[in-house]
Amino acid sequence: MAMAVKAPTGGRRKRGLRFSKLYSFSCIRSRSDGGDLPSPPPDEGFSRIVRCKTRRDDEEEEEGVASQYPTNGVSTTKYTVANFVPKSLFEQFRRAANLFFLAVACVSFSPLAPYRAVSVLFPLVVVVGLTMAKEAVEDWRRKSQDVEVNTRKILVYNKQECVFYKSQWKELRVGDIVKVEKDEFFPADLLLMSSSYDDGICYVETMNLDGETNLKLKQALVVTSTLQDDSSFQNLDALIKCEDPNENLYTFIGSIYYDGSQYSLSPQQILLRDSKLRNTQYVYGVVIFTGHDTKVMQNATPPPSKRSRIERRMDKIVYVLLTAFATISSVGSILFGIKTREDNNNGSLKRWYLRPDDSSIFFDPKRAGLAAFFHFLTGLMLYGCLIPISIYISIEIVKVIQSFFINQDRNMYYEETDKPARARTSNLNEELGQVDTILSDKTGTLTCNSMEFVKCSIAGIAYGQEIAKVEKVANGSIGDNMSRFKVSRSDPREHIVDPAEPRMFPKGFNLRDERIENGQWMKQPRADVIQKFFRVLAICHTAIPVVDNGLGEIFYEAESPDEAAFVIAARVLGFEFYERTQTSITVREFDPNVGGKVDRSYTLLNILEFTSARKRMSVIIRNEEGQLLLLCKGADSVMFERLAEDGQSFEAETKDHINMYSEDGLRTLVIAYRELNEEEYKEWNENFSRAKNSVSADRGEMVDAVADKIEKNLILLGATAVEDKLQNGVSECIIKLAQAGIKIWVLTGDKLETAVNIGHSCGLLRKEMKLIVISLDTPDISILEKQGDKEAVAQASRDSVTKQMLKAKSQISSSRGTSKFALIIDGKCLGFTLVDELRNVFLEIALKCASVICCRSSPKQKALVTRLVKMGTGKTTLAIGDGANDVGMLQEADIGVGISGIEGMQAVMSSDFAIAQFRFLERLILIHGHWCYRRIAAMICYFFYKNITFGFTLFWFEAHSSFSAQPAYNDWFISLYSVFFTSLPVIALGVFDQDVSATLCMRYPQLHQEGINNTMFNWPRILAWMLNGIWTSAIIYFTASNSVLSQAFQKEGHPAGLEILGVTMYTCVVWTVSLQMSLFVSYFTWIQHLFIWGSITFWYFFLVVYGWLPPVISTSAYRVFIETCVSSSLYWLTTLLVALSGVLPYFLYYALRVMLFPSNRDLIVQREHLGGLAPVSSTSLRGGFWSFKGRWKRG
Repeated sequence: MAMAVKAPTGGRRKRGLRFSKLYSFSCIRSRSDGGDLPSPPPDEGFSRIVRCKTRRDDEEEEEGVASQYPTNGVSTTKYTVANFVPKSLFEQFRRAANLFFLAVACVSFSPLAPYRAVSVLFPLVVVVGLTMAKEAVEDWRRKSQDVEVNTRKILVYNKQECVFYKSQWKELRVGDIVKVEKDEFFPADLLLMSSSYDDGICYVETMNLDGETNLKLKQALVVTSTLQDDSSFQNLDALIKCEDPNENLYTFIGSIYYDGSQYSLSPQQILLRDSKLRNTQYVYGVVIFTGHDTKVMQNATPPPSKRSRIERRMDKIVYVLLTAFATISSVGSILFGIKTREDNNNGSLKRWYLRPDDSSIFFDPKRAGLAAFFHFLTGLMLYGCLIPISIYISIEIVKVIQSFFINQDRNMYYEETDKPARARTSNLNEELGQVDTILSDKTGTLTCNSMEFVKCSIAGIAYGQEIAKVEKVANGSIGDNMSRFKVSRSDPREHIVDPAEPRMFPKGFNLRDERIENGQWMKQPRADVIQKFFRVLAICHTAIPVVDNGLGEIFYEAESPDEAAFVIAARVLGFEFYERTQTSITVREFDPNVGGKVDRSYTLLNILEFTSARKRMSVIIRNEEGQLLLLCKGADSVMFERLAEDGQSFEAETKDHINMYSEDGLRTLVIAYRELNEEEYKEWNENFSRAKNSVSADRGEMVDAVADKIEKNLILLGATAVEDKLQNGVSECIIKLAQAGIKIWVLTGDKLETAVNIGHSCGLLRKEMKLIVISLDTPDISILEKQGDKEAVAQASRDSVTKQMLKAKSQISSSRGTSKFALIIDGKCLGFTLVDELRNVFLEIALKCASVICCRSSPKQKALVTRLVKMGTGKTTLAIGDGANDVGMLQEADIGVGISGIEGMQAVMSSDFAIAQFRFLERLILIHGHWCYRRIAAMICYFFYKNITFGFTLFWFEAHSSFSAQPAYNDWFISLYSVFFTSLPVIALGVFDQDVSATLCMRYPQLHQEGINNTMFNWPRILAWMLNGIWTSAIIYFTASNSVLSQAFQKEGHPAGLEILGVTMYTCVVWTVSLQMSLFVSYFTWIQHLFIWGSITFWYFFLVVYGWLPPVISTSAYRVFIETCVSSSLYWLTTLLVALSGVLPYFLYYALRVMLFPSNRDLIVQREHLGGLAPVSSTSLRGGFWSFKGRWKRG
């Protein structure tokens, strides 16, 4: 987060800030004397020991330690040359459909097979071969990348020659000393020893790790930063003990034993593999993790795979088809056995043409039961076309193309940050169209995460105008370009030369109050408190000033926008933080005693970092007078309980102001401090150093526990209020999503009042709603908390939450649906509702509310709430967030959407879809989600329909021919049906079809309810399509057979044989399923016309070419089309009548349904065609009697 402010010129030192004076976040020196290098026993999870010795006599010892760890070569390939074929085949045949066809192919080599083995193997080989080819190409690309990376060059220290030489990355070992130069990538995870800057800083670009483009500052320990040149490593002797390899990019626990002392290590000293050195000439580092032990490789494992509901149901449909397939095979074999026994018993041989008296190893008429079993195996091959072998690869192709359309949607491109929408997985496209509940973070997701300091409370006095007034006066102070403000060094009290001139302040500051502007704060009754307040803002942070010597501007690199706003506010009001070193912070501030600005340097002793659990941060400093001070800022929920008895002078007023700010939707923090005595600090610092130097799993808890002991007896100074404005289009988007029937939950860490205000601002909470507030902010519990009885507080809290939940349940039940409710619950209450019997009560209440807001919720609570909603409702949940604290929520939800915002890319990297603004969620769900849901659902239904239609024509023929296992079609007709003749139109349906245009999707969000209710892919609809296929197959077989079998098809008067019947039926099948597709498509493109009618044309082309091949290849299809069918009017007439009769049931059903039971889509299409442009309400969507299928243009 970079904030720029015009640097003052008058009275300033001539020199600019040197980069070497910039300070890192966590580089506080923490040491304890340790004598000789110890060899501490390894703890579980923290057992890595790295010996870094450059003396020749220690080479064997160090080599032994390094050999325990892997080399630095990496392989990201999925296969090797040796295992590609078996492993890829194993992957392919894990799918039930492929495994089934493999079994059928194996049996096809026996005399039981009704077809030639090659015709059975061909479609399986095509499908599996294409998938294996795709895997091979992708793996070859990975292999090429591995070779390029492993052979990169890096400078490594040679202990024999005492110089650095070039070596390949893959040859690095743990403990090696490397020299990385500017713009080079780090070859392994390194411990930063020193750099080209005097105090060991360096700048790192981590785009390859977390996607962030801003540079990170890394800082070597003071004790190693003196290793400035190659020769300084000749007698290096150090031991590093640290955590074992893990995937966490943002934490590191370890210690270094060097020069007789122990020093704690933090992430600030770690340079991660694949990050790049920037703006630094060189760095020296020690290799601590190599190869697959590095954090970037530990993160290479993909997150748990998510599968859509449609995909999971499709597997069940395949099992249903397998059951039906086995059933009809069993029925045929049983009837065949019965007929065979009858023939054998009476000796009449009614089926003499089947030669039932001709026995073989697979058929013995005297053993009818065994003959029936072998017939069953034949039936498994015969009816195999019921299972669509190409459905999986077809759906994969469709989803990839759908993802491409999402990525290329210009209406979801955010030009300001150059961020398009990204579908990071193609597995969940259709799941977007079924979203029932959205769980959203607030800061940075609903809001801009661009903080502005607008109000504050100091010594019980509120400063800052009302928000409405501020916005009127601002006159463009909030903008993309940095505004300037004028400073007169002759009179430091005057920040504005001309009061009549519009006052332009830098981005991040928008406080207007004459009492503290222009140095007027010194005239206030409590000027001493005001001075301390802004001094805390100028010192208690981890921001870094970066100076552009050419422009004279200071940019603040801060961990968060809030922190940048605090530093800028302090600067504008006269407390200019402008320089930072490892051990000091320099502030240029006004001194009333001197009557002007002075530079004051504060010795920085410790930083107690902010965490979501602590909800505060502190720094311990020593001022120029030698006073030890602890400066602290944090959430009011943890700060007020830490105040000293004599530090609560204006606690009541401050609380009132905080509540007022929260009601305005502002983010608040409490500011406090305390003085420390030397003895207390010395004892505490020893414990703190011991905790920091600990190398164990509970190091973080130990540090927090020690920090907690000194962050007490604070003296209250006041509170800050920063504004985080809503993103553009948020309220409109939320209203539109609510109209679509989607429930929206907001999970935020803000105060209850702030969250409620934001809820009203964004349209989540509306006037007609009744608010149900569940909170533990009650007088009784406050009294118990002050008494310090934790058990009593816990019991009272649990009882209070239970009582409030039961009351809310009763209130909702008594309304009987006449009122809309909104539930607001805080984090403490969530702690009770998520772990015990109240869980189901909470979910029941929440699901009956139109909106839910969870305040003061931790990252873990966000994930638990998401899991509760997902598991409790069984509906599709979508979580959306922008920060690292949202990762658990995004991974827990059915769909995770990351906002590529200011807080980094951690959320995006854990998401399934990425967008730059919350408002794009409307288009992602209502347009792409709706289309993808309908397309995939229709595609799967049609796939099963066309295969059942084709497969059951074989069953009817078998029934007609006494289940003789004689196929009705030529071998290759069956093999190519799913692969060539009918697959492309289905793929086009899944890619291009639109039931309504994009404009209508946005105009009528009610269309989304089709997905929520799963009307397009429920069991009744699926079974209806299956029955339609069975009915169509009956029409095709019985019409074609009765029309053809008794007719003369040749000049000699010979009747039609099996080969003519097969060609006629096959032609009718191709025409019927193609016409059915043309009726089913709502939006025609030239590609769909080409695929539908081209498939029919290709069938005739194949029939001609294949029929001209020698009889040994074409068998029963030899010249049958050219010599017999083409000249027969009966063939063409039968095809026409059968095709029309086959689609007539669907056409009649569709017409009656639209007239009698129109869907939302039918009514919307009707209204648009009749010229109605008014929005369709939920009630008006119930009327109407007709709709027309339209040719839509893309919106």
